[in-house]
Amino acid sequence: MIYWLLGYPQQALTLSTEAVAMAERLAHPLSLEIALLYGAMLHLDRGEPESALRRLSAAETLVADQRLGFIVEPHFLRGAALTAHGEFADAVASLREGLAGRLGTLRDRPYGLARLSEALTRQGQHEAALAAAREGLEAREKTGNRQWEPEFQRHAGIALQGLNRLEEAERAFQEALRVARTQRAKAFELRAAMSLARLWGEQRRRTDAREVLAPVYGWFTEGFDTVDLKEAKKLLDELT
Repeated sequence: MIYWLLGYPQQALTLSTEAVAMAERLAHPLSLEIALLYGAMLHLDRGEPESALRRLSAAETLVADQRLGFIVEPHFLRGAALTAHGEFADAVASLREGLAGRLGTLRDRPYGLARLSEALTRQGQHEAALAAAREGLEAREKTGNRQWEPEFQRHAGIALQGLNRLEEAERAFQEALRVARTQRAKAFELRAAMSLARLWGEQRRRTDAREVLAPVYGWFTEGFDTVDLKEAKKLLDELT
């Protein structure tokens, strides 16, 4: 997960695959569960929902067979996969169910809120998406989990853009960029740069849009088959 955040999606996938293989060789159920669930999270970030669902299904079977507890809320992962498939109503229902459960109130609550905000935004529920993003920003203070802060700012910006509050949206995207750069989270910096570039592109600020996105995209050296990098390349081509 750290390698993905730092901007190395292919190395991240290699490590995840090795982790699952090692856990299987050791025949250690808890280690295998951890590898499978975090592998599912990685596949979701890479834009591979089918692979994520396979990892999640394997983890659910393992948990049932070995009578383990979940270390990541499975409704969050399933909800994120449903969002990727465009099944937004089912995604929102799954994510809300996860947030209402025991794991949803603990350390990973920010992750669930980030995924909920995304699903609501894509469903066109901008007010609800903005509320989820702001709740996530509050939750980071309670949990100490600041990993998703750039995404909360970005989702807030997308919701504000949908509400035609464009100046606020721009500020939110700029803050997402700032935090991602502070964290050296290149994956989130790329997403924030894309969101800001889209806004500026719609405002006919095409030069500004290219200048904010091109350097971030140009930094990457791998993972060009992943969804985010494909979208960034397509957006840059449209802005040329």
